[in-house]
Amino acid sequence: MPDAEAWLRQRGLVVGDPRGEPDSRDEELDRGEAVGGGGGAPGSSRAERGAPSGSPEEEARAICLRLLTGTPRTRKQLADALAKREIPDDVAEEVLSRFEDVGLIDDAAFADAWVESRHHSRGLARRALARELRTKGVASAVIDEAVGQVDSEQEECTARELVDRKLRSTRGLDRDKRIRRLAGMLARRGYGEGVALRVVRRALEEEGEEWDGEDAY
Repeated sequence: MPDAEAWLRQRGLVVGDPRGEPDSRDEELDRGEAVGGGGGAPGSSRAERGAPSGSPEEEARAICLRLLTGTPRTRKQLADALAKREIPDDVAEEVLSRFEDVGLIDDAAFADAWVESRHHSRGLARRALARELRTKGVASAVIDEAVGQVDSEQEECTARELVDRKLRSTRGLDRDKRIRRLAGMLARRGYGEGVALRVVRRALEEEGEEWDGEDAY
């Protein structure tokens, strides 16, 4: 599954250098013209040098393009950045809507890529993934669709993988401390108590650890 850089490459936001550096400043200018109109001879605009000038629209476009180069952003993240730079609300709304129209802002694609990356790289559960996406301003319906990629079975398998990786480091501790440490690790990644205890119990039982069914953390 593509990571954030691949997601950007599919939309033409990362060119040339794999670290996200543009091949030339002319390409950055071309992207700015594509989403906002304007023109002028190459090299005639300060926007291509990364220094916004002129109208608030030009400044807003330049800010958004710089933020999008290297990592995808949600509409809310970009809106917050424009507000911080005191871009008028009506101008920000117009520029952001234009970026959405041409596919440079896509909260659904952002959420899908975020869930795929964070679940597999960090082992985050659906609850934690949803919480992170909410902090980035993604709409609830979009979040529900994205976290739906991870079903209960997959979530439990990921939890077991996390436990298996940490199991060895808990050997030598008493049983209750092992349970608390392993279940707490899962809880911090968004797993519910029921799933956490079930997965930990199975792992410890397979290792020969007794379980009386009354444990909690």
